[in-house]
Amino acid sequence: MSIDYLDGNALAGPLGELFAVDVTAAIGTCAGCGTAGPVAALQVYGPEPGLVARCPSCEEVVLRLVRTPDAAWLDLRGAVSLRIPMPRS
Repeated sequence: MSIDYLDGNALAGPLGELFAVDVTAAIGTCAGCGTAGPVAALQVYGPEPGLVARCPSCEEVVLRLVRTPDAAWLDLRGAVSLRIPMPRS
């Protein structure tokens, strides 16, 4: 059975509420298999009850984002690192 998902660009709006930079351009490294790639390449499931982003290589959960009326919960335990490009000052 196939479950439809969106690509990581679906995280642009929700993560844009939390960060001053476009996190979908960041390079994340999967804790499961070590694959590195842009957040935009993740497979995103949701939106209810939150967004779950999986590695396109091994399908392990890399990121979870849940929004409540008064808080946002961001779980990145499936990522070894997240390299965010910053504009030169």
